[in-house]
Amino acid sequence: MTALPVYPWRLAPDGLATRRQLRAMNLRPGGQDVVAELQRPRRKRGPLVAYLFRIDRAKPVRPMTPARWAALAKANSARRLCPQCRTDAGYVIPPTLGMCVPCAYPLGLAA
Repeated sequence: MTALPVYPWRLAPDGLATRRQLRAMNLRPGGQDVVAELQRPRRKRGPLVAYLFRIDRAKPVRPMTPARWAALAKANSARRLCPQCRTDAGYVIPPTLGMCVPCAYPLGLAA
């Protein structure tokens, strides 16, 4: 295994991009391997690392099909359903509470 080239933050050569940058261009890595990494130094921990991919090998983002849209809508609606009172809360239930705010704070302590 060869070591990846490491570039300082914001100094990557042209033709390379992170996953987020590829997504902003409506591209995806498409199964290619990481070709380099960016490192941003931090004071108290190790450096922040971002992996780089070649733009010319990237593939277009797959379009959302009606079935994928339906699955996403179903998953999002399940996150809005309170397991305690079985009603749609109108917002995504916070995982820290595990139920809607009125169920978590029944005596009106939410205000």
